[in-house]
Amino acid sequence: MPPKKRPQVAAQQNPSADSLNSTSDPSAQSSTGASAETDRGHKRLRQPKARARRVVLMPEERVAQLVSVKAEAMILRDMTYAAPILVDFEYVRGRQRVKRNGTAIGRMPVMLRSSKCVLSKKSPREMYLLHECPLDPGGYFIVNGTEKVILVQEQLSKNRVIVETDPKKEIVQASVTSSSNERKSKSYVILKKDRIYLRHNVLSDDIPVVILLKAMGIQSDKEMLLLVAGVDSVYQEDFAINFEESIKLGIYTQQQALEYLGSHIKITRKPNGFGGGRRNYIQEAVEAIASVIISHVQVENMNFRPKALYVAHMARRVLMAKHDSSLVDDRDYVGNKRLELAGQLLALLFEDLFKKFCFDIKMNIDKVLKKPVRTEAFDAFSVVAIHGNHITQGMNRAISTGNWSLKRFRMERAGVTHVLSRLSYISALVSSKRLGKSAVSSSSPPNSMLCPSDTPEGEAGGLVKNLALMTHITTNDEEEPVRKLVFALGAEDVQAVGGREFYGQGAYIIFLNGSPIALTRRPKHFLNSFRRLRRMGRVSEFVSVYINHHQSAVHIATDDGRICRPLIIVENQKSKVTDLHLGMLRNGTMEFDDFLAQGLVEYLDVNEENDSYIAVYENEINENTTHLEIEPFTILGAVAGLIPYPHHNQSPRNTYQCAMGKQAIGAIANNQFLRIDSLLYTMVYPQKPMVKTRTIELVKYDKLPAGQSATVAVMSYSGYDIEDALVLNKGSVDRGFGRCQVFPTPENALSSGITGSDAGGPIAYIPSPQTYKLPDPSYIDKVMISTTEGENQLLKVQTRQTRRPEVGDKFSSRHGQKGVVGIIAEQADMPFTDQGIVPDIIMNPHGFPSRMTVGKMLELVAGKAGILSGQFGYGTAFGGSPVEEIAARRQEEW
Repeated sequence: MPPKKRPQVAAQQNPSADSLNSTSDPSAQSSTGASAETDRGHKRLRQPKARARRVVLMPEERVAQLVSVKAEAMILRDMTYAAPILVDFEYVRGRQRVKRNGTAIGRMPVMLRSSKCVLSKKSPREMYLLHECPLDPGGYFIVNGTEKVILVQEQLSKNRVIVETDPKKEIVQASVTSSSNERKSKSYVILKKDRIYLRHNVLSDDIPVVILLKAMGIQSDKEMLLLVAGVDSVYQEDFAINFEESIKLGIYTQQQALEYLGSHIKITRKPNGFGGGRRNYIQEAVEAIASVIISHVQVENMNFRPKALYVAHMARRVLMAKHDSSLVDDRDYVGNKRLELAGQLLALLFEDLFKKFCFDIKMNIDKVLKKPVRTEAFDAFSVVAIHGNHITQGMNRAISTGNWSLKRFRMERAGVTHVLSRLSYISALVSSKRLGKSAVSSSSPPNSMLCPSDTPEGEAGGLVKNLALMTHITTNDEEEPVRKLVFALGAEDVQAVGGREFYGQGAYIIFLNGSPIALTRRPKHFLNSFRRLRRMGRVSEFVSVYINHHQSAVHIATDDGRICRPLIIVENQKSKVTDLHLGMLRNGTMEFDDFLAQGLVEYLDVNEENDSYIAVYENEINENTTHLEIEPFTILGAVAGLIPYPHHNQSPRNTYQCAMGKQAIGAIANNQFLRIDSLLYTMVYPQKPMVKTRTIELVKYDKLPAGQSATVAVMSYSGYDIEDALVLNKGSVDRGFGRCQVFPTPENALSSGITGSDAGGPIAYIPSPQTYKLPDPSYIDKVMISTTEGENQLLKVQTRQTRRPEVGDKFSSRHGQKGVVGIIAEQADMPFTDQGIVPDIIMNPHGFPSRMTVGKMLELVAGKAGILSGQFGYGTAFGGSPVEEIAARRQEEW
């Protein structure tokens, strides 16, 4: 059949469509590249290239008609905001080459505000025209009308050696989780009963490391001893006992070692031939070493020396940990972790679904081609159309349920996605900065990459974490430019180095993403030269380099998932950022990227930060200082940064406020009155706080605030204010204080078609009204009649309730001090000042001494001074308006 042309409507509606290539995987290609003998010759399916266009809605019955849509419509109509995955198919039928371009194989949910979203790079005016809020942070998905956010997942870093001990079993082990495009596996080097073994799930038993090294080509016992123990006599004595294993088994050559290793490999497939044939142990061992054991270390031309050096390094780490327990790694250390973002999780999910999709196509094609007689010519595209929904349903199901069940990658995770909280603007903002709960302890020491305050109370404390304000999570950078730069700086190729030089005096191994690539004898010079070139822009600003003197190693990292943050560079005891640069930043002639490009600011990850000396303030710089903090308050997260004067509070109070600050009722978004959510809370009169912080301005919280500024009297009043209870002024409540609106939205999707026992017979239409009883009297705010993705009619009725504060309602300050309303008193019964000022709230003074929230007292004084002077106060952490300045302003205005 002739190839069909792509409909012109797609090009007309999307003239600037981008292209996105799918991951090319050899195993995926072999799944679809099936060939079968038929009466018309061979048929071949070639692996297509996938590309995603701008976000479009694709009804299944009209796949070719691509219609641009708005994200707002997806939520209103309970649909999925997704883009079609279009592929180009080509196969040979007899002597005819059949092609078809732009065939849809499914739809992939698109992240809001990503490069494939219709909101990408839109100006505020364009956002308003699309009925979207310009302050909306994005970073979430819309699946079946529900906003879902994929939590950042915390995992142990891949391709890195982690040394651990088990005192009960008297075992010291070094493990590495190898991850490459082709394979993921885990290898262990174990010290057990004074002997060192390799353990891997492809092996039926532990293999002595001496035999493994011989199989990798290290046949000289002396060289093996030098590669593992170096010239240290203590390590040499500990390792020498391992040679008894090879002597006892009579293994002296590489051939014998490969034979032994192959005999211990688990049988994964039956031998060919009737009754099976003799296994080729040597071939199996070579394949296992080349592609399975420590698979992230690349092998070229069957030269196993790089892997032998890596195994020797792991064995040496085990011996070092045996003699010095401080060299055991901490699994919970942030530098040993990597964060998986939404893109990586979706890539794994898509790869699993795409391979299953290809496998199903292959099985269907084989089933058709096996038939000896067929009435019509075979059309492969009809098979593709049958399985067109598999990828779409798999992606939607995973995001909507949060269950990532991928057998191919042995991944079973629950709770990966959460519903985006729209309780307030700040709760939606921080949803994407939250790290999902990981099955580790919370003993990791605090660091400046994670917010020290924003973590839940109770059992999840320290397990669910939030990123600090200026942290950045790296993406993958290319290794080859970094590799070339390493050798350009004079490092020696590690494969050309003998055993004696490997751990010689002053020799440091250079690791690139966990793989040994070179050797340097001037590590400090190499480190300074590399960093200087990074600041010049020769390599990516997110490439990390640091020295580990205990391991005699220089580590370079270009992988993704590392947490880093920017710091000002200090040279010759002076900050490279001067007042001139700050003035240019204020007037708009310089941007943050210019500071990076000019080598004034650089990003450091956790490991490199430990290799640096950072001053908090400029007056603390000394001869050892390497970097300067941009601002001290950036160690806090987006929620903790909203607290005024948090450094004057007891630590648990800030943690309590981080939980309650997300629950504050206020403004949701600029388009909040266009939304029809299941339940929506808004405050009638939200106000900016009188005491602001720099974080409030940075995250635009002053544009969509929550809460109200109240006149507070700190005094005892009757008995209704004990145990943190509050006394409310009825006059303030009548004037609108604390008044909010609640928008419940019942909905009903009408099914199409006729059901019942009489289906197909005469139809009698009977009115069938549905009644929804609200708990309180309400107003009908909006009525929406539309259709769902399945073309069923959808009705949504948004109701509105206006609620006044009542006895029992919870109020909270910005310092974690919450209390319920004990009584609502008449204004005539409330105390007043000599100027006639009546408070909105009366708070019991007993709430201060035990809670030690000095920051709240400073906020009260600063707020009053701001009212008198007509200015906003600043209570930024580790700074803000000094107490002396506040007192002076009060005296002047009083």
